[in-house]
Amino acid sequence: MVPEGSADFPRSGGAADFPRSGALPYLTVPRAHEAIEWYTRVFGASLTADPVVMDDGRVGHAELRFPSGMVYLADEFPELGLTAPQEGAVSVSLMLEVADTDTVLTRARLAGGSVERWINEAHGHRNATLLDPFGHRWMLVGPLTGKLPPPRE
Repeated sequence: MVPEGSADFPRSGGAADFPRSGALPYLTVPRAHEAIEWYTRVFGASLTADPVVMDDGRVGHAELRFPSGMVYLADEFPELGLTAPQEGAVSVSLMLEVADTDTVLTRARLAGGSVERWINEAHGHRNATLLDPFGHRWMLVGPLTGKLPPPRE
């Protein structure tokens, strides 16, 4: 018997055939519809199914598939104790494998993300860290290029 919560545990829904890790990020964001569009445009994510939208218009649940994993997200529900990170109080970083760190970082900056750590090549990867407009920290990790990082603006 496969234990519930393992990567091989059968699931139902639009993403049942997509493997998930044992720990799956579930982001709380302000303006979930905008966040879904941003993650789709900037990171290349895709929705596995239509988001669950509550009667008041807030997104209660959405599943975003990334090339290297999956993230759930929902709007803020302060009445349930679910709020997005506050400025200067991000407690979790999400590592995202990308094909081209420079391109994704540029796209994120142009779309309103802010750079916390500029591009660097270390530990076998070309990496950078940014905050998205919804308060979440993303560590971009891509293949080494051997090139000097672009100048900081």
